[in-house]
Amino acid sequence: MVTEDPVREGDAPALELERVVKSFGPVVALRSGSLTLRAHSIHALIGENGAGKSTLVKIMAGLYRRDAGEFRFHGESVDFTSTAQSKSSGIAVIYQEPTLFPDLSITENIFMGRQPVGRAGRIDRKAMHAEVTQIFARLGVSLDPDRITEGLSIADQQIIEIAKAISLDASVLIMDEPTAALSGIEVDRLFQVARSLRDEGRAIMFISHRFDEVFALCDTVTVMRDGAYIATHAIADTTEDDLVRQMVGRDVADLFPKKHATVGDELLRVEGLTNPGVFHDISFSVHSGEIVALAGLVGAGRSEVVRAVFGVDRYASGSVSMRGKRIPAGRPTAAMNAGLALVPEDRRKQGLVTDATVGGNTAMAMWRKIARFGLITTGIEHRAARPWDAKLEVKSHALDTIVGTLSGGNQQKVVLAKWLATGPKVLIVDEPTRGIDVGTKASVHALLSDLAAEGLGIIMISSELPEVLGMADRVLVMHEGRITAEIDRADATSENVMHAATHALEHHS
Repeated sequence: MVTEDPVREGDAPALELERVVKSFGPVVALRSGSLTLRAHSIHALIGENGAGKSTLVKIMAGLYRRDAGEFRFHGESVDFTSTAQSKSSGIAVIYQEPTLFPDLSITENIFMGRQPVGRAGRIDRKAMHAEVTQIFARLGVSLDPDRITEGLSIADQQIIEIAKAISLDASVLIMDEPTAALSGIEVDRLFQVARSLRDEGRAIMFISHRFDEVFALCDTVTVMRDGAYIATHAIADTTEDDLVRQMVGRDVADLFPKKHATVGDELLRVEGLTNPGVFHDISFSVHSGEIVALAGLVGAGRSEVVRAVFGVDRYASGSVSMRGKRIPAGRPTAAMNAGLALVPEDRRKQGLVTDATVGGNTAMAMWRKIARFGLITTGIEHRAARPWDAKLEVKSHALDTIVGTLSGGNQQKVVLAKWLATGPKVLIVDEPTRGIDVGTKASVHALLSDLAAEGLGIIMISSELPEVLGMADRVLVMHEGRITAEIDRADATSENVMHAATHALEHHS
């Protein structure tokens, strides 16, 4: 399905990709990638993980060369052979996690490799400082050009990358998942900067899984699926439901397929758990067949509580028991033996060994059980991992695929498979769908619902209110390290959850 570019014809295309193809051996990453970016426009690129978005960006950035198709920049056919060539032509990519030199100043990072030289052959630091000051003034941000970049937030680092692009006079800026690690205030500032760049006449491409951001910021959206172009729409002429349908190739009427599950016996009991300055007097229980959500704002202490329950972090007082038997504090192995499993929030750093294989990662938590005479072979790993990777529909070509090469959604499935393979009674999932596409979100939700229906107890931490309301049987809301409300599914609304998330208990206020 091809839709005519709906953006006003007054602005000539800044960048055009037409029917671009890219393969890596037998794997076709792009079957037919097409995209048109125009000046004075913020253009969203959306699609499931594995849709080909990243490959398209890397072709624009000069990291990859296309195998076929057309690539035009300001009307001229181009074929970048390096990132330096792409940058010098006027294309800048702002990644989710910028890579700056931490021991250099902001100004030195912006001018790295192209410092202006004065009459005596020395670097003209005064000119550099003046230009950076002027750029920050245009962007409306208050950063000290002389500050060392070490310790700056991700948001400030991204602003520095944008300033670098402006100093290079980039006409096309590509923002690849720039808001994933930002707070609401930081996102607002980034959007203000993006709009000012648009108004200056630059073409901006914005990649995001968050539909609210796409509709708030962008004027045009292109959808990709399975390595191919699907459609381009003016934002004003489309809806979230339309985009979801095109992204996944089917109707997703219900992103939260919650099955009815019979709530059974108590599995986990947490009583009076306290870690001074982090969380206080945390008490709750989890029964078989139910999904208990921990909701609250970032910094409320949710992740810290489940890390203490699982034994990763210690606590000062209180107790954790599984089926009436107390689990010693600070002992993850004891928690695992008791039937607990924890899927952490940061899957790449805490949940996976990214340079190991799918089979190796999936079997990792079972090594003690499956080892033969203390040894683990690839065959043993594969036999243990195969049923779970098949059940979760991990899209990899083989169990010996390196996990780091998989999409974010498939990496999350590998982490889930790894812990489900241990046969837990209670599964803790911290932000189970963060950073993954809408189709994979629906499949993860379906999996959690199936597991609860099979009798598993689930603790789910989520910062997405629709996910909390759509999946939880009970909602425990935290504010500043305390549980401020326990709300049954039938009574849970966005209003009462947010009220509890932003207000302390009356007798503690």
